[in-house]
Amino acid sequence: MKLTIVGTGYVGLVAATGFANLGNDVICVDIDKEKIDLLTSGVVPIYEPGLEELYKNNLKGGRLKFTTDMMMAVQESDIIFICVGTPSNEFQEADLTAVEEVAKAIGTYMNEYKIVVNKSTVPVGTADLVKKIITENQQQAIECDVVSNPEFLREGAAIKDFENPDRIVIGTDSKKAEDIMTSLYRSRARTNRPIMVTGVRSAEIIKYASNAMLATRISFMNQLSFLCEKTGADIKEVARGLGFDNRIGPRFLQSGIGYGGSCFPKDVKALISTLKSFDCDSDLFEAVHRINEKQKRVVVEKVKSILQVDGSKIAIWGIAFKPKTDDIREAPSMKIIEELQKMGAIIHACDPIANEAAKKILKDVKFFENPYETIRDCDALIVATEWNEFRNLDMRAVKILLKNPVIIDGRNIYDPKEMSDLGFQYLGIGR
Repeated sequence: MKLTIVGTGYVGLVAATGFANLGNDVICVDIDKEKIDLLTSGVVPIYEPGLEELYKNNLKGGRLKFTTDMMMAVQESDIIFICVGTPSNEFQEADLTAVEEVAKAIGTYMNEYKIVVNKSTVPVGTADLVKKIITENQQQAIECDVVSNPEFLREGAAIKDFENPDRIVIGTDSKKAEDIMTSLYRSRARTNRPIMVTGVRSAEIIKYASNAMLATRISFMNQLSFLCEKTGADIKEVARGLGFDNRIGPRFLQSGIGYGGSCFPKDVKALISTLKSFDCDSDLFEAVHRINEKQKRVVVEKVKSILQVDGSKIAIWGIAFKPKTDDIREAPSMKIIEELQKMGAIIHACDPIANEAAKKILKDVKFFENPYETIRDCDALIVATEWNEFRNLDMRAVKILLKNPVIIDGRNIYDPKEMSDLGFQYLGIGR
């Protein structure tokens, strides 16, 4: 099939590469000429395991093309995927400005029947809005169907998720669009990982509901962690006991310093806003968001309890909001670093991938490539991201290099007894 992907950010580039690898001809269009030039020359602007090799293979094979020419991209495709950003606006709503601009362009340039797919995370009712904008901007009446096809790509495992998804949700009321979209995805479906066809509005809510549920599990465990600390329980043991219940399962039951990234924070806020707009209670999700924001300060409070922060040199291992990505959007580490700097701390930081992204935002931070060099003569070490690179280091060497043998483990990657036996003052979360 001939596909157009509008937007070459994380979702757009992964989707474009995945569809091209299935044998489709894919045009990627973006208003950022510099980014398009880089992509055309073979440079991938984001880090995602496995993406670069697939991207280069399909670029070389001619199945991936990049352009700033929106008219050409619209007219030469059968299906147009909208993959632009929907960040939170000042009212905590999803900002649909980019989606609306794309819809206007599609309406203006449409030359024949198209399927327009909302792959961006958008509030319920957005498909109707997009259809209205397209119709209003058409030069002549041309049929089109607007489909909701939310993405469920995990950063760090996006290629795997595209090739072997838990489910594929296609929201449409058109049999014609259903048949075409089902054909596009048929090779990815499995017996227990189905193509699920729903109404448009159900598909739009499924995406927000999924992210809000996962965020709720994280905030649930983080709130429970305080009780564990005060009673002498261990949140890791509690999580394991919970996870063996088949009705619950083990995933997303980890306590730590909160969730971040491009999805959970803005999607929970957008869901709260949507609930309020329909006069529905939103207190559960407001609590999820509030707990998460408070959790980012837990590490700072632990540091204050054992150190005179002003003038201290503090090492941070991990900046990205999760392992296997360079994404620092809403990363708890960023808030922790900013808070400690306000209190007068000197910050050393190390991340296997995200250093360069962090350098563009953080000021007066000394960055290191080597975790051992990061901690030399520091008063404390904070683990903010659970990279595997930090799990199996020589902790005896770590103790020697630190000025004070203090570890605040914001991701609970170490065993408290082992750390204590080695002579560390060890503080985990909920342990």
